[in-house]
Amino acid sequence: MATIPLAERLRPRHLGEILGQEHLLSEGAVLNKAIHSGRLPSMILWGPPGVGKTTLARVIAGEVERPFIPLSAIHSGVKDVREAIDQARKQRFFDRSGPIMFIDEIHRFSKSQQDSLLGAVEDGTITLIGATTENPSFEVIPALLSRCQVYVLRPLEDETMRQLMQRAITQDEELKKKEIIIEEDTALLMLTGGDARKLLTALELLTNFDEKRVVINDAFVTSAIQQNIAFYDKAGDQHYDIISAFIKSIRGSDPNAALYWLARMLHGGEDVKFIARRMVILAAEDVGLANPNALLLAQACADAVQFVGMPEARIILSEAVIFLATSPKSNSAYEAISVAMQAVESSGPLPVPLSLRNTPTRMMKNMGYGTGYQYSHAYDGHFAFQEFMPDAMSGKSFYQPADNKHEKEIEARLKYWW
Repeated sequence: MATIPLAERLRPRHLGEILGQEHLLSEGAVLNKAIHSGRLPSMILWGPPGVGKTTLARVIAGEVERPFIPLSAIHSGVKDVREAIDQARKQRFFDRSGPIMFIDEIHRFSKSQQDSLLGAVEDGTITLIGATTENPSFEVIPALLSRCQVYVLRPLEDETMRQLMQRAITQDEELKKKEIIIEEDTALLMLTGGDARKLLTALELLTNFDEKRVVINDAFVTSAIQQNIAFYDKAGDQHYDIISAFIKSIRGSDPNAALYWLARMLHGGEDVKFIARRMVILAAEDVGLANPNALLLAQACADAVQFVGMPEARIILSEAVIFLATSPKSNSAYEAISVAMQAVESSGPLPVPLSLRNTPTRMMKNMGYGTGYQYSHAYDGHFAFQEFMPDAMSGKSFYQPADNKHEKEIEARLKYWW
């Protein structure tokens, strides 16, 4: 029995052995050209787990025939980075390009650790290849990111995953000893979600029996693996992409799409309190004054979700999602506070008019605080025409009622008053 995992046994050693990523590696593609020209830029390989970031980095180093210095962001500190850079300087000869330093999970490096790479990347002592599952725009410092090309690696397509399975069955020395028949692959592909490493690990588990003949079908996969490993990373970009799709679907008044993305989050184990909080924000930002009850219902949803918990909380979330998605929309409140904030930033702290100032002491009253203020309830219709703005802001309008039934009523009321 082999002790080296199947994923490691099948790790590609040459560029032509890599499956997928045709947008980067096919003939004439941008990264393929860079590799074959020998003018290799420092780069960040960004993509989900199991798409071949580490493999690609090793293959690139072999293709360009340069020393390969691997570091793991989890286990390496600034001292390790500096020692590796010193090692790179010793390995560099005359005008030859420097060694390739590969940093796995570079997003885990602190700012000081990333800062320590800048000089060596700048002067060519090393060619950096960083691998990350997180958006480098947020996780890599701007100074380092500006010195690197970012290449996006995509989850493997189903057909590519099937090619990988066939390669494993026909080329791996251990698996070749068995008769492996794939009757169905729907469950296997769904469980592994474009992750090559996960696929090969699952395939190894399914064939890790004494039987010489193994028939793989959906029922066998489901019973053997037992747990659906949902393709949803609560800490990564998938988390932000799906919540973004969820919010945009509600804003776009599509309850069916919103329910789908809600189901994706629930299926992946997302925190229901996080979902409910985002719905409260959306109720104010995107439904707003077109349906003021939306905020009340969203807050009630957030409270009920915490009180009830899963799995019943899914019903409460579903009701709130449908209500928000099918409500009329207005972002007038969001726009109004944005304009008001800009006015404050541009004008500075303008003084409060004397008539509106607090008058807790006789001295303040003698200074004119509160003089001229008209108590609205003392007038017909509970309204008295007076200036509430600082002098420099007089006549400014921040709130613009949107074109919906409820805000038409608000607009008419404002015109009557002002």
